Amino acid sequence: MNGDQVLAKILKAEGVEWISCFPAQTLINACSVEGIRPVMCRQERAGVNMADGFSRVNNGNKIGVFTMQVGPGAENAFGGVAQAYADSVPILLIPGGNPAARQGVHPNFEAVPNYQGITKWAGNINMVERIPEMVGRAMTQLKHGRPGPVLLEFPGDVAQAEFPGTLDYKPVKVRKSGASQEDVRDLVTALLKAKNPVINTGQGVLYAEASDELVEFAELTNIPVMTTLAGKSAFPETHPLALGTAASSGTLMAARFLEKTDFVLGMGTSFTISNFNAPMPAGVTLGHSTNCAEDVNKDYRAEYGAIGDAKIVLQQMIEEVKRQLGAEGRGDVTGVRAEIQKIREEFMAVWGPNFTSDEVPISPYRVINEMMANVDIDNAIVTHDSGYPREQIVPFWPVTKPRGYLGWGKSTQLGYGLGLALGAKLAAPEKTVINIMGDAAFGMSAMDIETAARSNIGTLTIVLNNGVMTHYYDHFPHATEHWGSNKLGGDYAKVSEGLGAYAERVDNPDEVGPAIRRALEQTRENRPAVLEIMTKEEVNIARYWR
Repeated sequence: MNGDQVLAKILKAEGVEWISCFPAQTLINACSVEGIRPVMCRQERAGVNMADGFSRVNNGNKIGVFTMQVGPGAENAFGGVAQAYADSVPILLIPGGNPAARQGVHPNFEAVPNYQGITKWAGNINMVERIPEMVGRAMTQLKHGRPGPVLLEFPGDVAQAEFPGTLDYKPVKVRKSGASQEDVRDLVTALLKAKNPVINTGQGVLYAEASDELVEFAELTNIPVMTTLAGKSAFPETHPLALGTAASSGTLMAARFLEKTDFVLGMGTSFTISNFNAPMPAGVTLGHSTNCAEDVNKDYRAEYGAIGDAKIVLQQMIEEVKRQLGAEGRGDVTGVRAEIQKIREEFMAVWGPNFTSDEVPISPYRVINEMMANVDIDNAIVTHDSGYPREQIVPFWPVTKPRGYLGWGKSTQLGYGLGLALGAKLAAPEKTVINIMGDAAFGMSAMDIETAARSNIGTLTIVLNNGVMTHYYDHFPHATEHWGSNKLGGDYAKVSEGLGAYAERVDNPDEVGPAIRRALEQTRENRPAVLEIMTKEEVNIARYWR
């Protein structure tokens, strides 16, 4: 066996089912022979994004893999990897590498030193004998601690070299740990003494597959739960204790409870200060549970902490609550459920008219409402692009199942959502997968609609076309007024049809629902669908904090 064949067999043993790729690596053919499906993207960043979406939907239990050409391929993939690093997504990157005789020679691009700032770990497979060792190290990094991208540079001379002896590779097992009992006891005791506690939930709960435990803990203690943008879907938003998401946009329920809370428990979140996280109130006691110790006290000082896997820690906390309060926990002693419902009704009274608007151009909130009416939310995965699409849908899409929504934003690259949706569909082909993007994002990524068509990946892309580019035009009014070359435009439905998708352009609000139904029929036949919906310039965003 040569190095390509060895690596392909190891990836197969690790449960890799497909790889996203762009030529020209001979590893692609070796993977195909081994039964690993290659999905060829149109540009490298989209391929990374596809691996990202696949890993997210599988909660890191199955890892998305992207392989790319030495030099230009690795250079082009950089943005997608930076996004995955910012959002803590475990993906395996396998760029080609320069042969030993050409390493360290300018201007040859070397992935390891250049990617070290945006990967959790990066290594070079410098000898064919070391392939099992290096893949084992990479997989150990991918399966433990804070998730993140891992890179294995695979030089062409190593790929073609003969592997000596017999391959004996055992897949890496996942090891998990809980928190100390003393830390759990102290945290739960303080939490139960608080008058108005809130649980702030991040995507660590999703990666730990701990949503059931979170629901049980919230019900035992009657503590309301809000989520970060990345954590949206970790707690069912139809639950009477759900406050919704608190990100760059969010719900009135989350805002009101943050205003009066005296204790915030961060569960599976990094508590990072960001434009895409609601700030924690000053003077409030914080508890922090994470599997990543370096996040504790990073941006906020936590009075209480419990380091460990979110599922195990929540199980420990549930047992501690039962020890202190009894098996039934405590009832709704403060009337918090009724309070949440009252605020939710107030919230929707303000925003409800937007969802039934007959305005032309169409209100994006009317589009969201038609989606809710025509999509089986329990069996859907929805994501967004950056800008207005994200801000408008995040507070209102009532996600009910873990990973029914893929929220992202620590980095906020335009065009990211399409590749994310394609990877999500590959991870869960039985689900309806929808990406909502703006017209500017379409220009960044739309060629990979052809990837979906060629590869029979039946996603629905909704383009909210308002032509305002999230008001970035405001930054250069003179250039826009005098040079006339800054306004984006195009017939995106026609472009999508040319790329092999089912496509419609929708101008009438009454046609949005029927168009969604027609598009979903096409996706069930494994054909991608694109709806270009001509929307109004809508600057009204549910934003309650800065």
